[in-house]
Amino acid sequence: MATNALISITCPDRVGIISEVTGHLFDLGISLGDTTFSVLGAASKFTTVCTLPAEVSLKDVEESLVAIELLKGAEINVSPFELSPEHDETAHITHRIVLKGDDQPGLIARLSEVFSEFKANVVRLNSCRVSSPDGCDYEIRFGVWIPEENVKSCLATVDNTARSLGMACRWHEMQQ
Repeated sequence: MATNALISITCPDRVGIISEVTGHLFDLGISLGDTTFSVLGAASKFTTVCTLPAEVSLKDVEESLVAIELLKGAEINVSPFELSPEHDETAHITHRIVLKGDDQPGLIARLSEVFSEFKANVVRLNSCRVSSPDGCDYEIRFGVWIPEENVKSCLATVDNTARSLGMACRWHEMQQ
């Protein structure tokens, strides 16, 4: 019987990690589901919810990943994924929102509170410092699902909150 698993790899960022890991998992007959990759400072993080064929164990996957030269020194975790690998409509991004401005404590907390207030689900979140002619800006990118009846008020409140924090805000609706 197939097994759902969560694979998480954290290691120094190197060119080729995605192709090496996904190619290796393909060779093992593993089917990838929701998968993310991001650079975090000088590190990188690869995460996937996947389905292992019956003849491949969690231990087999972890041991084979540890043997990959590019992943030397990586933190690798392969564990059962007990929740459903399928998600509901609130995991589909309806809007992408980008905010940019001066970095200050609490930005993500304040903005994510707005989404909660309007029953919006944050599906993806990325933030980073970005060099600019004036020094360094902070950029936050949200991929969110917003209930149709709350779109206008939610986006207006996000924009007002961003402006009160000295940030520029732009968004666009995703085509369904």
